[in-house]
Amino acid sequence: MSVSFAQRAILLGAIALLGVVAAVAIAERLPGARSSKDLPRAVPAPGGGWYRARAGLEPQQVYGRPSACGETLERETLGVSHPVLVCGAKLYIGHGNTEILTQVVAREPGSAAVQFGLTEGIARELGVRGRTTIRWRFAAPNG
Repeated sequence: MSVSFAQRAILLGAIALLGVVAAVAIAERLPGARSSKDLPRAVPAPGGGWYRARAGLEPQQVYGRPSACGETLERETLGVSHPVLVCGAKLYIGHGNTEILTQVVAREPGSAAVQFGLTEGIARELGVRGRTTIRWRFAAPNG
């Protein structure tokens, strides 16, 4: 294992841990938004802006079955899968000029080549047709 690979792995682990802690805190305090004026604000990534990640479509076999988060995914589900973030973590996902408030609905993306798996519903809303780079932020609790 090279030194640069180990450094990258440690950095990614630290970022993921920070994300999990923030997501847990947010998920515990956010009861669920009902209207656009009730939507939580987006929390900028450290240094401002957005995190960037590779995303791809969920495989067809995930639909109609319960995910590790306990939710049965349908093609219309507006959600994402992520291997580290907690189930129910609220996120803003952006692609092009579109930003959507969503949540983690499954634990593993369909491919090891992506960090986020997109359900068909959210991919359609974002205009994503295959693997792409998305931007994302945590949603802050209201109040």
